Amino acid sequence: MTAFLQLALELAILLALAKTSAYISIRLRQPAVLGELLIGILVGPSLVDVTHLPFITSGHLDEVITELGEIGVLLLMFLAGLELHISDLARNTRVSAYAGVLGVLFPLGMGWGFGRLIGLGGDQALFLGLTMGATSVSISAQTLIELKALRSRVGFGLLGAAVFDDVLVILFMSSFLAIISGGGSGTLQILITLGRMLLFLILSLAFGLWVLPRLVRAVAQTSVSQGAVTFAIVIMLVYGVAAELLGEVAAITGTFIAGLMFARTPEKTLIEPGLRAIAYGFFVPIFFVSIGLGIDLHDIQPAILWTVLGVIVLAALGKVLGAGLGAKLSGFSGREALQLGIGMISRGEVGLILASVGLSNGLLTPAIYSAIIGMVLVTTLITPPLLRAAFRRAKKPQMQPVVQPSPEVDI
Repeated sequence: MTAFLQLALELAILLALAKTSAYISIRLRQPAVLGELLIGILVGPSLVDVTHLPFITSGHLDEVITELGEIGVLLLMFLAGLELHISDLARNTRVSAYAGVLGVLFPLGMGWGFGRLIGLGGDQALFLGLTMGATSVSISAQTLIELKALRSRVGFGLLGAAVFDDVLVILFMSSFLAIISGGGSGTLQILITLGRMLLFLILSLAFGLWVLPRLVRAVAQTSVSQGAVTFAIVIMLVYGVAAELLGEVAAITGTFIAGLMFARTPEKTLIEPGLRAIAYGFFVPIFFVSIGLGIDLHDIQPAILWTVLGVIVLAALGKVLGAGLGAKLSGFSGREALQLGIGMISRGEVGLILASVGLSNGLLTPAIYSAIIGMVLVTTLITPPLLRAAFRRAKKPQMQPVVQPSPEVDI
């Protein structure tokens, strides 16, 4: 088979498995995303290794599937932003800041202390804490969408806290790498990184508030088929690229902001159905499956099982205690604080990226890298069912005023 036919066959297999596992997960009263994550692990290098079967000879298949999945998470966060309004997040700035900052500092401190306890050097222990401070909000966002709770106080707080989390981890990471590499003053690096973030935020908001509405209105009035949908995808991708290159924050932060900007336009009703079909029919299932495909359980060394368990427990507790305390200080109830803290547990693809950076820079030993892989796997898998359980036992989530009801569950 040609490389293209191999890719077509792999995509057919992965999409069929993703939707089947999502259906089974829902029948078992679990979030659909849990099934997609689990099937990715089962058919990944841990067991079946579906991208390296005997009839698969293309050496770029893994990379292509991963990149298609990255488009999926960009679409997912764009749609999350499209469901909200910028004023909703503005009303929840306090909880976002408290939960985001404490949700980084608690696991960072716990990770550093644990690293020193098991004999790591200061730099290695600090980097372990940094990897534990990160959050991957995409999985929690999808779970909240399924629970129709994205527009609850917890949903607003969670998405805002994830933005603060992303900014803080990037600031810490950039400064830390600059200091240990002798690349200049840590204070100067912080100021440069912060300045780039602020510049991106100012430019993205200015364009989104004053220029974008006029452009999307003009595009929607043309006779081009699905012109508004294509225009939204173009702007989403540009925001994602600008977030990484200009703002030095995650691309998903940029696409989330792009979604917020489009949510203010009347053309939102034209854009959302088309994007939702594209996202949940193709790209988003590939993203969740690709997370599992990127995890190899053989990397987890049995000899350091207790270290792995320690990192997992502290990573989960750090987020629940830190982000939960931030939410509680902001006036959330104990139940809401717990829900928000649970929503911040998942490390997902963000944890894998940070672990790879640490390993390539000699800041993580193979054993600690193995422990982080185990932490990423477990925190990613436990977040959807824990979040669902926290909402199931609670009363109906306290909702903000909405413009339109949440969409049906996408799987």
